[in-house]
Amino acid sequence: MAVSLSSLAPRLTERLGDPLPGHEAHLRMAPRDSARQADLSVNARACREAGVLLLLHPDDAGPSVVLTVRRDHLSDHAGQISFPGGRRENGEPLSATALREAEEEVNLSPASVDLLGALTPLFIPPSNFCAHPFVGHAPSTASLRPTDAEVGRILQVPLPRLLDPAPRTTETHLLNGRNVDVPYYDVAGHTVWGATAMMLAEFLAVVRDATASTD
Repeated sequence: MAVSLSSLAPRLTERLGDPLPGHEAHLRMAPRDSARQADLSVNARACREAGVLLLLHPDDAGPSVVLTVRRDHLSDHAGQISFPGGRRENGEPLSATALREAEEEVNLSPASVDLLGALTPLFIPPSNFCAHPFVGHAPSTASLRPTDAEVGRILQVPLPRLLDPAPRTTETHLLNGRNVDVPYYDVAGHTVWGATAMMLAEFLAVVRDATASTD
């Protein structure tokens, strides 16, 4: 995919205004466990609400996707890959939650982000979160750095690499006492799986739709 961030952004805004790929895309990267595959919707749930930011950021190779790496010493989800995001506070709009958390985690000024639209909310059973993902882009090359005690590193992954089928693979994990096939993205030697991979799968499906006419 050879397209600039400035030309991609309006295409994404238009595509995000149409019906989304939704849980069909999530399922491509969901653990092959029947209970998890049937338990994606946030509807009518007593869950903790979270805002998540899928940020497109310019770099030398074109648009890149921003991911964070949790520190290895943490007691929960050590070393795992995620998008900037966190729990909603004081009834704030969920898009504001995503921007606030990105500022707290990676030094991203909310004023520098152009929000393009929302993806499909996703229920995350282990944490009882209902994650609401938003797509945005930072037109300028803002200086990103870890600014939260839980964030060890920032990954800026070229979008064309994620769109290539090669990083997607599957391995077996022991989940809830059972061996389960778990799809994941291999990103610069890091394993991106679970809810992050599921949200990423829908985002990439949207990008493919938005750029189909340019391929």
